[in-house]
Amino acid sequence: MIELVRVYSAENSTLSHLYIDGLFACYILEDKIRSSKVFGKTCIPEGNYPLELNSTAGMNSQYAPKFGRRHQGMLEIRKIPDFSLVFFHIGNYHSDTKDCPLMGSYFRKEGQDFMVVQSALAYKTWYPVLVEKIRMGSGRIKIVNRLKEFNYD
Repeated sequence: MIELVRVYSAENSTLSHLYIDGLFACYILEDKIRSSKVFGKTCIPEGNYPLELNSTAGMNSQYAPKFGRRHQGMLEIRKIPDFSLVFFHIGNYHSDTKDCPLMGSYFRKEGQDFMVVQSALAYKTWYPVLVEKIRMGSGRIKIVNRLKEFNYD
């Protein structure tokens, strides 16, 4: 089971935890939760979605040279109402997302928003695990909001 649990919301960003088979995998940074979609500035709605490999989208040309034979396509969350081409990918700030979840090994809060760090490491670590889940027929992701107040203590 793949589950994305949103835990903190900030001015323009949302910080989540990604769980694979009940175990914490990495942090996820998304755009803000909104009741209605604003293109490129809204995280995807709660729900259950298919997770599939997309080998034709433009981002493949950026990722294939970086990851070589290990790259089998972009990890795409599909069948999201009013959204398309939503990929897990590398990035640090909410301005890098454009509706997509960014993977990170750690997170920080800078000013009024969250950021993830060591994004490429998280992506390289969890990409093959998610690809295997898709290959085994377990390519579904459940997204839930369980927001709480952020506190460094």
